[in-house]
Amino acid sequence: MEQAEALRTIALAAVFSSDLARARRSAEIIAAPHGLVPIEVPALREMSMGRWDGLTAAEIQEREPTAFAEWMARVGEFPFPGGESVPDLLARAWPAFAALVDRHAGRAIAVVAHGGTNRALLCHALGLPLARLLGFGQDYGALSLLEGPTPWQLRRLNERPML
Repeated sequence: MEQAEALRTIALAAVFSSDLARARRSAEIIAAPHGLVPIEVPALREMSMGRWDGLTAAEIQEREPTAFAEWMARVGEFPFPGGESVPDLLARAWPAFAALVDRHAGRAIAVVAHGGTNRALLCHALGLPLARLLGFGQDYGALSLLEGPTPWQLRRLNERPML
């Protein structure tokens, strides 16, 4: 994995990941060159979209156009039917993320999570309203780098692996 190579020269103190398989596997690849074993953090899971889990935006729009329009109008606060809202996600993920940062103060760590989770963490760290959530690209396998925490600075955003 190209991102593991990009992080090879950084002295990682630890690697953390969501407990979902796709994040765990990426974390294993990133951790291996450092002789680390990733630690699973369930709070870093992707946002639950309830009955919309697994659907594309186009499928949601086709099936439930009124709810889709409300979602787009209220991106940072919309509660997914049977799932979470972004504030729910942030209330779960930020304390876990902040605890990891505090526990490893002054040392580099890698956190492997998911698009929605990463976007919410980035908004919060940078003091942006959650309505700006979709302004951050978070492609599969992309690398973003936050430095901080006082203040947080975004050093890299959504650097995609070369395929």
